[in-house]
Formats: sequence, structure tokens, C-alpha cells
Amino acid sequence: MHSFRLASIYELFSQAILAIRDNRLRTLLSVVGIMLGIAAVIVVGTISKGGRIAIYKELETFGLRSVWISRDWQNADPRRVVRRGTGISADDYLAIREGCCPHVTLASPIVRARKQPLIRVGENYSLSNIYGVNESYLNINNDSVSRGRPLRAADIKQGRFVAVVGTEVQDDLFGQNSNAIGRDIRIGKYKFKVIGIMSPKSRDFLASIGSIGGQNANKRILIPYNIYQRVLGGKKDINTIQAQASSLEQSETAKSQIIDTLIRRNSGRYKYKGHTMTKWVDTANNILQGVSWIGIVAASVSLIVGGIGIMNIMSTSVVERTREIGIRKAVGASRQDILVQFLMESVVISAIGGILGLLVGVLSSFLLALITGLPLAPSIGIVVIAFFVSAGVGLASGYFPAKRAALMQPVTALRYE
Repeated sequence: MHSFRLASIYELFSQAILAIRDNRLRTLLSVVGIMLGIAAVIVVGTISKGGRIAIYKELETFGLRSVWISRDWQNADPRRVVRRGTGISADDYLAIREGCCPHVTLASPIVRARKQPLIRVGENYSLSNIYGVNESYLNINNDSVSRGRPLRAADIKQGRFVAVVGTEVQDDLFGQNSNAIGRDIRIGKYKFKVIGIMSPKSRDFLASIGSIGGQNANKRILIPYNIYQRVLGGKKDINTIQAQASSLEQSETAKSQIIDTLIRRNSGRYKYKGHTMTKWVDTANNILQGVSWIGIVAASVSLIVGGIGIMNIMSTSVVERTREIGIRKAVGASRQDILVQFLMESVVISAIGGILGLLVGVLSSFLLALITGLPLAPSIGIVVIAFFVSAGVGLASGYFPAKRAALMQPVTALRYE
């Protein structure tokens, strides 16, 4: 029984190939439609996946769980006297760090200056961004040190004049392919020893769409925050607190906890504002989803065109082979036999287009990866979905012509000229 079924399937497949050969041109047009549709499905899925990887990779350079809190300088009441200061002190930072906020896992103060001190080594200087931070800053921002060591708690506690610099800062001050570890740089009138070089970061894609992070991540200089306060004339204020939430989903909660703590500790004398990565992650997802939908619609149009072509071929084939259908029914072929025969032909046409579409889609994805440098490798899931879509189009397109053939009366079919 098993060998009989295999023989029947093989016979149906052979008949389908012969029927397709008799209608080469029409078959070719339908195959091209299906091929383009399937290739588009694969390319769109691959670009969406690769784009998500690329965008998230750059978003991670800020730390996906990061929360930034600073004073809100907007004064709703112009008659009210604006208080001086940032509204965040070292004691406030320590209170946040020591467990007042359950959804905060790490916290670092950030001390900045409106007008930064000159950064130089001999005659060389660098237009870089100086951050006064603590030992947690690198972890919060997903930074790493490619050479030397990061800031440590002992550097802050003992007030060491040490610095961790970005790769472009090293190039500006010491020349290309140099090694700045152990060498001194001057920030204003103070001398700092370079203890670490940060691994380079790329934010080119986010910069190209005008997104967050306009400052060059490789132009940063990190020094102990308490030392930077001394460099800036003994100021005690902290400009920003950057914290790490327990998860991306809890970022907004962590932001609220920090703001509530600061308001309570300062008796409501200051207003605060906060930012998280949630907004940017949602924006990235919306952009990628929009691109995916546009591609899916375009691919669907091509698949529909291919499906209509298959339906047209099969309808024409039914008309041209009416006498053949009548003879087959007269010698004992059942409605199911006729239905399966024509369905097999439509599925074979769709499968040929699907296989060619898979090849074109995969090759196009790898070609785009070479051109753009993005990780555009099609996943197995996308390929499997595309293949089943092509088979589904074949079945859907061939069903009505096949059903029409199966329902023909033998006598009527035999009389057809």
C-alpha cells in the first residue's frame, strides 16, 4: 500500500511537470511573481532583524537600563525667585546609592562644567568632554577598558588625580597608535595620570537619524567626581545622577523613586526631570515595525500577482484539457483524483518559484550585508515561513480551478471541442 502511494505521487508529479512544460511562458511569468514575492519576504525579514540588532547595539552603548536625573530649570512661576545650585548634593547621591530606591542597582554622579578646562599635553590639546564620575559609571554605560584599568572606589575615596580616556582623546594628545597608559595630561592647571583607555564605541547610525547621543562617545575623559569638583573651584553640586534600573521595564519606576527621594530630601525646594531609554527603545521598535509592514505589503502584492498568474494558468489548463478530464473520469478517475492532479500542478509551479525566491532572497541578504556592513543573515525561521507561504499560495491559487475540473460531468467533458 505504501509503495502504491509513492508511485501515485510520483505519477502525479510527472504529469504536473509535463503540463508545466506545455505552458512554459505562462508558467515562467507566474514563477517570477512568486519568486519576487518570496525573495521580498526574506529580504524584508532579514533587514528588519539586522536593523534591530544594529540599533539595539548602539542603544546599548548608553546602557539600556540607564536613568538620568537632573534639576528641571523651567520656572512655571516667573514671580518666583530661582534658587541657585543643581539641587543634587553628594549626600543625595549617597542616599540614592545606599538603598533608598529598590529598583536602582547602580548609581553614579556626573559632574560637568559649562565651560570646560583646557585639556592638553605639551602643545597638543583635545576638545573633549570631561565627566566627573565614580567607579560604577562604566558598568552603567556598558563601557569597557581596552587597555589599563577602570576607575575604582579607592580612586574616589583617596582623591587620586587619575583619568580614563577615550580612544580619540588618546590620539589627539599623544598621536595615532600611541599608548597613553601611565602618561600625564593637564586639565586646567591640574595634572592627571592616564590609567585606562576606553574601548571605542560607534553611534553612527543614531547620529545619522538625529537621535540621542550627539556627543562623541570616544571623546570622553572620566575622572573622579570629587576631584572634578575641586578642579571647578570647590563646587559641591552634582549636575546629574545616572542610575541603572533593575530592568528596562522598571526604568520609569526607578526614575520616579529617585525623583521622589530628591524632592523629599530637599523639602520640595527644587523640581527634577528624568529620562530613560524606554522612549528610544519604543521609537526604534516602531520604526522597525513600520519598515517591516511596508515590506510585507510590497511582498504580499507580488505574491498576489503570482497567485493570480497561477490561477490563470490553471483555469486555462482546465479549459484546454476538458476532454482529457472527461476521458479520465470515464475510465474510473474520481473527483479527488482530478482535484489532486491539478492541485499538484499549482503547488509545483509555486514550489519552483518559492525555491528560486529562497535562493534570490538569501543571496540578496548576503549581498546587502557586504555592502552595508550590517549583520543581515537570514534566519532559518524566515526561510521556513517563506517556503510555507509559497506552498500556501500554490494551494490557494490552484484550488478553485482544480475544484472546477473535479466537478465536471464526464459526458459534458467528452463532448467539449
